Amino acid sequence: MYVREHSLRATRRLHFVGTLAALTTLVVALATDWRLLLVVPVAGYGFAWYSHFFVERNRPATFIYPVWSLRGDFRMFWLMLRGKMDAEVQQHAGSSPSAGGRQA
Repeated sequence: MYVREHSLRATRRLHFVGTLAALTTLVVALATDWRLLLVVPVAGYGFAWYSHFFVERNRPATFIYPVWSLRGDFRMFWLMLRGKMDAEVQQHAGSSPSAGGRQA
């Protein structure tokens, strides 16, 4: 289910950027100024929610399953870092991640 909610490559890329921004902000906040911790969720969720509302055109899972959604984002981030997310999408969608008009 989680993978199908991120079927568009552009959605997954925006999630990746958001997760990377959140992790980077977290490290900077811990190293410099704890008040930057307030920016961490904005950095992460800003990109993710934009991708759901305007790219994928669906509702973010965060609103219903916040813990599972965060866990899924980190798993997707890790799979993308290793270059394995397209195979994951293919396995769950039953079609090539680069085929068809759904991939942006």
